[in-house]
Amino acid sequence: MALHCGIIGLPNVGKSSLFNALTKISIAAENYPFCTIEPNVGVVPLADERLDKLAALAASAQIIPAKVHFVDIAGLVSGAADGEGLGNKFLAHIREADGLIHVLRCFDDDNIVHVAGKVDPLVDAQAVELELALADLATAARAREKVIRLARSGDKQAVKRVEVLDRLIECLDQGGVVGGLNLEEEGAALVKELGLLTAKPMLYCANLGDEDTPQTSGHYAALSQHAQAAGAGVVAIKARLEAELSELDEQEQAEMLAALGMNETGLQRLAKEVYRLLGLETFFTVGPKEARAWEFRAGIDAASAAGIIHTDMQRGFIRAETISYEDYVALGGENACRGAGKLRLEGRDYVVQDGDVLHFRFNV
Repeated sequence: MALHCGIIGLPNVGKSSLFNALTKISIAAENYPFCTIEPNVGVVPLADERLDKLAALAASAQIIPAKVHFVDIAGLVSGAADGEGLGNKFLAHIREADGLIHVLRCFDDDNIVHVAGKVDPLVDAQAVELELALADLATAARAREKVIRLARSGDKQAVKRVEVLDRLIECLDQGGVVGGLNLEEEGAALVKELGLLTAKPMLYCANLGDEDTPQTSGHYAALSQHAQAAGAGVVAIKARLEAELSELDEQEQAEMLAALGMNETGLQRLAKEVYRLLGLETFFTVGPKEARAWEFRAGIDAASAAGIIHTDMQRGFIRAETISYEDYVALGGENACRGAGKLRLEGRDYVVQDGDVLHFRFNV
């Protein structure tokens, strides 16, 4: 399951620095707009101490964590929805994203140019969000033009699509976001088909200065209020510091964190929030060859979970041998759980739970 989270924001807010830290890939973070022309895509493993414990109990030779794909695009500017600053091309890169991380500059630095000439995360947030809404408005309007003739001829499916599109257009025209609409299944499917940007869950990422804290930053306080009003989460990071930390080995990183009085990196906090943002949970497969974490959408059934590993497993699904993570750790492994009656045989309709240790039986 490859779920993508797009990193968006104005130029020079720290997006590429954040992306560098997330992926440990060197991406140019130049001090001028539009330095990132093509999108940069990286796969970020997600730390999970449960996986390490399972691997230790099973003496697994390899550990494979869950992951999230991040897409970093060039900074947006006012007029992006109309093509300003190559905006249409940039917006197209995140239409397939499952969620958005909106990076906002919450630090003052005279040596780093701000496209508006003044640091104000609320103004910046509104500028970017306006461009997303305008892009969605144009997309919905084009979709309506394509189907309106069929609707006028009495085609029932076309009539329904026009009704949904009219609701979308009215919402966007009044400054709303598509994600705030309560749509039926057919309407939600149309929104997904169109890749509407304001329908995607968003997480605000406040990029603080080296000496700032969430408690002392006025910019962060203002952004937090804005996020709360929008029903979104907010995470404070220091992108430059995170980029430095990402270059250190595990011991050096631990020493630097201790010196800074931190027990985890900002990226670890961000990763947890992204997982929640995308509605993800984790199941595990464990054995002597490997212990692996698999990310899945909350609420899926066992057969669908098997399909995440391989489509043949879903097609030929027989049953899922299931142990909860808590039982697996408490009793010391699969054999002990089997002996204690803690290994359950679940059918294809079983709703997979976060932390389940699964072994799928299938026949193709």
